Amino acid sequence: MHLEHLRLRDFRNYARLDADFAPGFHLLLGNNAQGKTNVLEAIYLLSTLRSFRGVGGAQMVRHGQKGYFAGGLAVHQGRHELKMYWSAGERNLGLDGRPVRKLTEYLGVLRTVVFCTEDLQLVKGTGRIRRRFMDLLLSQTHPAYLPLLQRYARALRSRNALLKHSILDEAALAGFSEELVRAGNEIVRLREGLIPRVSPLARLAYRRISQDAEELRIEYQRSAKQDLAVELAQSRKRERSYRTTLVGPHRDDLQVTLNSRSALQYGSEGQKRSVALSLKMAQAEYLTGIQGSPPVLLIDDVMGELDAKRRSGFLPLLERSHRAGGQAFMTATGENWPEELGKRLQRWRVEAGKVTASG
Repeated sequence: MHLEHLRLRDFRNYARLDADFAPGFHLLLGNNAQGKTNVLEAIYLLSTLRSFRGVGGAQMVRHGQKGYFAGGLAVHQGRHELKMYWSAGERNLGLDGRPVRKLTEYLGVLRTVVFCTEDLQLVKGTGRIRRRFMDLLLSQTHPAYLPLLQRYARALRSRNALLKHSILDEAALAGFSEELVRAGNEIVRLREGLIPRVSPLARLAYRRISQDAEELRIEYQRSAKQDLAVELAQSRKRERSYRTTLVGPHRDDLQVTLNSRSALQYGSEGQKRSVALSLKMAQAEYLTGIQGSPPVLLIDDVMGELDAKRRSGFLPLLERSHRAGGQAFMTATGENWPEELGKRLQRWRVEAGKVTASG
């Protein structure tokens, strides 16, 4: 899988960009605030319909313009044309010259894994970030998962709206509770099936990075310890007080431990960075196993932040991607890549929203 072409119009600091990329490793070099990370953000956006910076569409429109366009050609079992346009009043998504009617048709056409400073929030951030980590993986690999998640979200919104009323419509609440339980149980089943497959990959990655210093474990943590329907009924009084649904997969989390102790509470800053890197490496390995080919890797100035130990643990992932004919985009302000890897890089100079090949 690789991105053959990227086209941007009025995206971030790019008035227009048209660039062709071969399989292999691409290094985007330039000073800060020139547009290196914006290229990675655009590729990730085409893949997942989200920014890894956690911003909305308005923040990605070039200053003074009304909207942005991002498009690309993804190559995997054929060539697929991706197009998206965003403005405050109009949003269009296209695949192979046709409007996208269902997101399941689109997601998974271009699979990416991003490595960036925000990854640390997988350990330090709220459960919402870890749930999104699971949900993205499942959305990219199980076509039925996203519609299921949307069903659950609709039932949850409707149920929460009812709980905010001073007079409760019991019949309507029961109906939305049933839908919540049906969709919620299936979401939990799929998530609980995912984690035992991802956890060993993360454990192995952490072992390489830490040189067997600690044992990493990841476990799915339900908010409903028993039957979801029963716990919803039991929490009714508290729900009326808080005016929101208190149990369900929207409150579930991942428990991340090092030697059986919480990585969040007891891990050092370096250990947390290693855990976050291990989780993203596991994401890439899992997608490779499911897809049969590596996803496109987006690496935002990560090498500059890694010490020698973590770098040596990260390089095997890049080596496997290279051997499998994969593609990676990496940003840096200077040459800080291992010599062997550096020989195989296509270099690009990024300056003031312009990208030019430099050998």
